[in-house]
Amino acid sequence: MKLDKIAREELLKPLSSVSGIVEKKHTLPILSNVLLEQKSNQLWMTAMDMELQISAHCNISTSEQQSITVSARKFQDLLKALPEGALISLKTQGSKMDVQAGRSRFHLQTLPATDYPRLSVADEESTKITLPQKILRVLLKQVEFAMAQQDIRYYLNGMLWAIEGNTLQLVATDGHRLAWAELPIEDSFPRKEVILPRKAVMELSKLLTDDEGTVTLEIFEHQVRFTFTSIEMISKVVDGKFPDYTRVIPTSYTRNIVIDRLILLAALQRAAILSNEKVRGVHLSLLPNELKIICNNNEQEEAEEVLEVAYQDEEINIGFNITYLLDVLQRLGSEKIVFSFGSSNDSALLTVPDQTDYKYVVMPMRI
Repeated sequence: MKLDKIAREELLKPLSSVSGIVEKKHTLPILSNVLLEQKSNQLWMTAMDMELQISAHCNISTSEQQSITVSARKFQDLLKALPEGALISLKTQGSKMDVQAGRSRFHLQTLPATDYPRLSVADEESTKITLPQKILRVLLKQVEFAMAQQDIRYYLNGMLWAIEGNTLQLVATDGHRLAWAELPIEDSFPRKEVILPRKAVMELSKLLTDDEGTVTLEIFEHQVRFTFTSIEMISKVVDGKFPDYTRVIPTSYTRNIVIDRLILLAALQRAAILSNEKVRGVHLSLLPNELKIICNNNEQEEAEEVLEVAYQDEEINIGFNITYLLDVLQRLGSEKIVFSFGSSNDSALLTVPDQTDYKYVVMPMRI
């Protein structure tokens, strides 16, 4: 491999896009490397962890076909440490790659590209849709936080992507709360659903941008591919059955309050300061024309906030994990939210006024 005087930023951008999935220690040492491939006047960089593969490219002036692998972390750290605007030259000699910028020179150990494993795209028909990047990014932010982490129910450690008719639905739950979002799509499809692993969801969320570009989603039987800007991401899917989320979302609650999201968020953030650090409980009392928020801890400290609300139904006293409420309020962008209740033993439903494309369900807890 031989590349002359490429701007540092041109190399760093695709490398930063792929290096997030590289593990420092892996059973296969070569997976700590990034694969560099020269082809068709482009330099492609690829990282993978046997479940997820991300590739990104930058344009180069040579059409030679060459490839090598080099330590992802060391290569990235070197590029970050070099001054902005530096021109980088790369050259492989034997088992090493020379990285040169001005009078600075570094020799990095390499491994053959032929030994690097790859996730190949399935040779089968896929369900394919195109979405605006910035809209999908917002949807992911509103749902991803409800995914489980290292749950024994492995199918909860990811996000459900369901295409049906002319809608895409994203669903995540950890058994204590559930976030559901829906997005219209142009074409109509028979139902197709996959569970995208948590790591793939988090990487996708980081890579998507707020620009006017689009992202193409292809769903295969056992994998999913996302293509956008200069990035391609291929992920295996979780082999499991996602719970029937439609049974969890309440449909007949009649006790509702409409409240300013930021006012409620600020009140909960203040109350959370004196909440029990382990239990993280908050007690809500819904009374005529007021919502009372109470937190206390083992040191006999207590916080109480009272908010004015338009409510005239019977009193409700209910407890929640305050973190679960803060998570959703911090991620919604609406001015108002609708808080709907059944009884003190039922889950609560949070929605956005006059919108049917987002629902958040949170289970109660005893305090």
